[in-house]
Amino acid sequence: MTHSILVDNVSKRFELGEGRHGMLREAIMRGVGRLWRRKAWTGPEYKWALNDISLQVEPGEVVGLIGRNGAGKSTLLKVLSRITYPTSGSVDVRGRIGSLLEVGTGFHDELTGRENVYMNGSILGMRKREIDAAMGQIVEFADVREFMDTPIKRYSSGMRLRLGFAVAAHLSTDVLFVDEVLAVGDAGFQKKCLGTMRQIGQGGRTLIFVSHNMAAVENLCKRTIWIADGRIKQDGDTRDVIRAYLNSFGAADAQTLDLTGIPERQGTGLVRFVKMEFLDSDGREQHVVHCGDPLRVRFHYDCQRDMPDLHFGMRIYSNLGVLISDVHTWSTAQAVPLATKGPGSIELDIESLNLMPGSYYLGIWASSFNEYHDVLHNVAKLDLEPSDFYGTGRGVEARFGLVFFSFRWTPGTRALCENAPASAEPR
Repeated sequence: MTHSILVDNVSKRFELGEGRHGMLREAIMRGVGRLWRRKAWTGPEYKWALNDISLQVEPGEVVGLIGRNGAGKSTLLKVLSRITYPTSGSVDVRGRIGSLLEVGTGFHDELTGRENVYMNGSILGMRKREIDAAMGQIVEFADVREFMDTPIKRYSSGMRLRLGFAVAAHLSTDVLFVDEVLAVGDAGFQKKCLGTMRQIGQGGRTLIFVSHNMAAVENLCKRTIWIADGRIKQDGDTRDVIRAYLNSFGAADAQTLDLTGIPERQGTGLVRFVKMEFLDSDGREQHVVHCGDPLRVRFHYDCQRDMPDLHFGMRIYSNLGVLISDVHTWSTAQAVPLATKGPGSIELDIESLNLMPGSYYLGIWASSFNEYHDVLHNVAKLDLEPSDFYGTGRGVEARFGLVFFSFRWTPGTRALCENAPASAEPR
């Protein structure tokens, strides 16, 4: 069968630090700076974002692409989309390519929404009548009918995202690349996008889908590729790959996790998490966590300079990557007013982990003034053990749902039944 995508030993290298190109004035200032610091320039430093990647995708395949931040997923999509070129190796993508890698990718701010649709279609080699035929579906999906003749620069990020996905999905493309950008949409929009992507696969078009939402990947893709450190770690059945990927995270039963060596992180770097500890309510190491137990997590961080209004948060995900809760200082108005340069720590106290038994994954973040300084996804695994939370000896079981509550039933006088079996069990 003729392939849709063929990647042969592709590697991609990026230069770090000061670039060698730019204006003469910038080159002079860099030279003066080096003299002032009395530090000789030893040449450029490089980072290999991709390392000998080889894969093949057949027409009509819907393939998931997973991995931690910085693993190389987005770089691979940019290489496949011909936005950037590989340092070595070859890529062959057959047919028209549609990409949704960032909000507003491929849009010109000064053009209206309608003009941008025509521009994108022209770039794909489509004729005007083909674009006209797809315009109705695009407008209906994006839900921006009254703004189609308004310049894109006046669109909100949500409107740009909806129009961007509608254009990528409904224009005549043979191969579609979709990055994690869908995570910024609301639940209704995500559901609509997933339904459209499923139809794309069923229609014989090829789709590569990048997401941290393991439930969406498992629901949409039969095949998934796990990338780590710029290499393919595993390629195969989606459930097997996701299970191996999730098992690679550090477990909370280690009590103390060293975070300094984790390279896959986002943010400015002005604040960096260095360690997290799992403690009980008395401040001792928490070796086993049961459903309904209190939990204290101590975060150690380091600031590169004084940071005003510093916020912290911890995200709890299910074993399929569904966000269960994001607990943060913004909700409780408890930002650190001024975190001074150097090391610091902050503690999160959860009174009761009202989650069913099972494995959960934690992500942490630090930000100030709507700018993230450190973001770590799936940095730890938290295993919750069953408990006799209600004191009945019957325990809390995962088959009863995802979360549980402290509750009791109070029957009315006529609802009492002497013959009701005391041991009746829900089916």
